[in-house]
Parts: sequence; structure tokens; C-alpha cells
Amino acid sequence: MRLPFSVRPPGSASFDIVGFGQNSVDLLTVVAEHPAPNSKQRVQRFARLPGGQIASALVACARLGQRARYIGSFGGDDLGALSRASLEQEGVDLTASRVVAGATNQFAVILVDGRSGERAVLWDRHPALTMEAGDVPVDAIQSGRMLLVDSYEPSAASLGAREARNAGIPTLVDVEKVRPGVADLLQHIDVIIAAEEFPPALTGHEQLGRSLEAMGRDFGASLVCVTLGEQGSLAWCNGREIRTSAFPVDCVDSTGAGDAFRGAFATACLRAPDGELEDALAYANAVAALNCRALGACSGLPTPSEVRQLLLGRPRM
Repeated sequence: MRLPFSVRPPGSASFDIVGFGQNSVDLLTVVAEHPAPNSKQRVQRFARLPGGQIASALVACARLGQRARYIGSFGGDDLGALSRASLEQEGVDLTASRVVAGATNQFAVILVDGRSGERAVLWDRHPALTMEAGDVPVDAIQSGRMLLVDSYEPSAASLGAREARNAGIPTLVDVEKVRPGVADLLQHIDVIIAAEEFPPALTGHEQLGRSLEAMGRDFGASLVCVTLGEQGSLAWCNGREIRTSAFPVDCVDSTGAGDAFRGAFATACLRAPDGELEDALAYANAVAALNCRALGACSGLPTPSEVRQLLLGRPRM
């Protein structure tokens, strides 16, 4: 099946992908097992690493050869400086982002189970980092071949997605939870990539395939997809379900796997605008798996050659 939306050819815009949404600094703590109440245990490893949904996805795109631009807010503290520097080092353009003086950068405390790589996330975001619809730079939104947004500032993301669509730019959303304004945002999205819990919570249909179909029908999205961790992904497109297997790797930390999936899916579409949807989904699953090889949201993100090597072993249907 061909990609169900149109992507401008390479070289037709200043950037390949523009992302609007969150950046974060992750305080990762590896423990022997997730702690029980009133318990103590020694930390196995601690690291302070860059993360955040959109920032991590853009790093994935940049490492895979795409010209990436970030729109969002950084705190005026040392965590904000760390987050900015990490994106600049990857070649992500920050000229449309802002630094909010007096605000702490978004951060997360992430407990990683040393046995399985599974994690629990505790996060905080300063209110001054919030961008409203009037803060969105429309010229920057329209400077790429694709737009990726998250759902944490739905009014601003909705405006950005609407302006991108007005310019003929396909829109992709990373959505995890049902919150006010999300339904309006989804009206302006071509590709919905959701966490596993989101479609049933939004639609009321417990069966995952049925909930994806309902979302596609209700919001007019060209593609609705859910990431399933070790089970790969499930997508709905043009009345058809597409299940894509995960790639087995030794999982150190699953933080950022979903972000890597979204960045890699966008990259696959940008690299091959006339390509096959099944290939793009396999590519996204491969990058997500490889990202689990190291601690943190971005440390394990692969090079194009590493992805090709993993895909060579994929059985063909």
C-alpha cells in the first residue's frame, strides 16, 4: 500500500521536518527493581540526559539524515542550556524556539528497571513554558516538508497543524492521553501515532483495531497507528489493519522508543514520498528497537547504516 498522503519532494523546503512541542531533561535512575512502598535500594546507575517527545523525535530525524527544526520553549536554567546544546550538537535548528528567563526547563525523573528496561516517569513543567496559539510562528511552521506536533499544548498545536495543512504540508501527531482540546487537534492531523492506551480511552471501544478505525473515521486521518512496545505496532489505513512486528534487541531502557518510532516514520516518508506504507512502518519499528540499546531517550538512536543492517534480516511477506 502506498503512503496515503502527499509529501513534497526533497529540496522543496528549507527543512525536511519541523517539530512543535516538548523538550525535556531526563534524570534517569536505574534500579534493580521498581521500588515497593517504604523500601530502600541502592541506585545502579544515574544519568542526566536530554529527552522530551518532540525533541527526541527530531534528533532521530537528524541522525537519519533529515534537516530538522524545533519550535518550543526552553527554561532559562542549566537544564534548559543542556537541552538546547544537545539539539544544536545534533544539527537541529533552534532559531524559531525561545528561552524563558526565570523558568526552569521541563524535566523528568525516570526509574528504569534494570532487569527489563521498563520505566516509570515522573515529570514537571513550569507554567511559563506554555505556548499559546498566538505564540506560534506560522512562517516557521510552514518551513518544512512535514510537521510533527505533540498534544500537550493543544490550542497552539491545532493552529500550527491547521496552518501546515493550509500550505499543503502533511501533519503527524504524538498523542498519549485524552485531555481538553485533543479532539480539536486531531481534526487537523493526517497521521495519528498514539500510545496503546489512547485509542480505547478516546473512543470507548476496547478492541484496539475497532478503536483505530473509529478514530480514522471520526477525524478523517489518513493513517492511525498505535505503538505496542515488544509487540510492534498496529495501524489502520483505508479500511485495512496493518500489524508490524517488533525487532528483538537486548533492551537496556525503553525511554524514548515511541519518540524514535515517530521520528523514524517521518524520515521514511520524507526519504521515499512514493514508497510503501508497510516499509515505512517496518523502518519505524527498527529505529524504535535500536534506540532501546542504551540508557536515555536519544543515546541509542541509530545511524542509517545500522537501520539498514537490522532491516536486512526482516522476513519479507
